[in-house]
Amino acid sequence: MRKIFLIYFFLFAFGAAGAQTLSKPIAASIISPGAYSIDHVDVFSVWQNVASLAQLREAGFGVYGERRFLLAQTSFYSSVIALPTEDGNFAFQADYFGFKNFNKSQIGFAYARKMGDRFNLGMKVNYYSFRIPGYQNPSTVDFEIGGIVHITEKLNAGINLYNPVGGKLSKTENEKLGSVYTLGIGYEASPDFLIAVEVQKQEELPVNVNAAVEYDFAKKFFAQFGVATENESPFGAAGISWDQFRLDVTASFHPQLGLTPGLQLIMNFKSKKVESN
Repeated sequence: MRKIFLIYFFLFAFGAAGAQTLSKPIAASIISPGAYSIDHVDVFSVWQNVASLAQLREAGFGVYGERRFLLAQTSFYSSVIALPTEDGNFAFQADYFGFKNFNKSQIGFAYARKMGDRFNLGMKVNYYSFRIPGYQNPSTVDFEIGGIVHITEKLNAGINLYNPVGGKLSKTENEKLGSVYTLGIGYEASPDFLIAVEVQKQEELPVNVNAAVEYDFAKKFFAQFGVATENESPFGAAGISWDQFRLDVTASFHPQLGLTPGLQLIMNFKSKKVESN
C-alpha cells in the first residue's frame, strides 16, 4: 500500500507540474551502452544518443516494454524502426508511459550520418504530449541533437542534448518541457566486452551517473549489469540471439519501490550493408 501511494504521488505531484520530460526505461536498457560503441550498437541506442544511429549498417525494428515497480499504471513501452541509406540513416520512434488516467507519449523522427571517419552527428524531432482527464492536455514539438567522437578504435565518447532551448508545453498553461544533457563514454575492451559510463543532468533534478558493462559470449548470448546512482538502483539483462532476432529479459531494483521487469525484442533485416557518407 505504501508503494502504491508513493508511485501515485510521483505521478501526480511531479507529473502535473515542473519541467516535464518523457519517462525513459529504468530497467537494464536505461543506459543502452551500445550508443558509445561500434560493435554493440542497436536500434535502441538512439535512446541515449541520436548520433549512434549513424553506426547502424542494417535496417532493424525493436519493441520494448517494462512493468515499472510491477504496476500496470506505471508501464513504459517503446518501438523503433531504423533504416540505413547511402545518404545517412533514418529512424522513427514511438514511446508511451502511464495508463488511461495519466500518460505521456512521444513520437520522433531521427536522422544521423557519419561526418568523416571520426565523428557522427544526429538530430531528432519529437512530438511530445501528456494527458490527465479533466485537465488540459498540453503538447509541443521539441528536438534533440547528438554527436559521437571515435577517439580510437576502442574508445568512443559523445554528447546528447534533449530540448536544449526549453519552452512551454502550451500557450495557456505553465508547464514546460525540461532539458536533458547527457555525456557518455564507452570502451570496447574487445568485440565482446563493453564498459560504458554516462553522466546525465535533467532540469530540476540532481546529476545522475549510469555505469554498465555488457558481455557477449558464444556470439549467441548476452549479459549486462549496471547501476544508476540517482537512486542507487542496480539493473541487469540477459539475452539470446538467433538468426536476425535478439531477445532480452531486463530487470531493475529500486530500494523503496521494488522490482521493474522488462522485455526487449530486436529484429535486424539481413540485407546488403550500407556505409553512409
